Amino acid sequence: MRIALIAHDKKKDDIIDFANRYKDTLIQHELYGTGTTGKLITEKVGLPVSRFLSGPLGGDQQIGAKLAQGEMDMIIFFRDPLTVQPHEPDISALLRLCDVHCVPLATNLGTAEVLMRSLRNRE
Repeated sequence: MRIALIAHDKKKDDIIDFANRYKDTLIQHELYGTGTTGKLITEKVGLPVSRFLSGPLGGDQQIGAKLAQGEMDMIIFFRDPLTVQPHEPDISALLRLCDVHCVPLATNLGTAEVLMRSLRNRE
């Protein structure tokens, strides 16, 4: 399964904690990420992440293009709905693409954990 990992600046620590908790599951899949998020997960968790550009430079759009081509199976995008900065990726385009292509998208820890548990149950 091909899984993309994205996080707004204030959610970077949360996605690192999440990746640490689910490392045993995530390691079994192809991981992709925006530049900074992918780098942090690789450095702090030790998971291999194929990185796109940083979100402000279009990394989220690169992930969206892979999704539209049928090359992405799940998106985990920890977003900060209260203090999102103008330079951070906008989830609306990814949300629309996920709905069009029936790809699961988690925007918060609770939903991401449900998706990880479902992956564990398939193993």
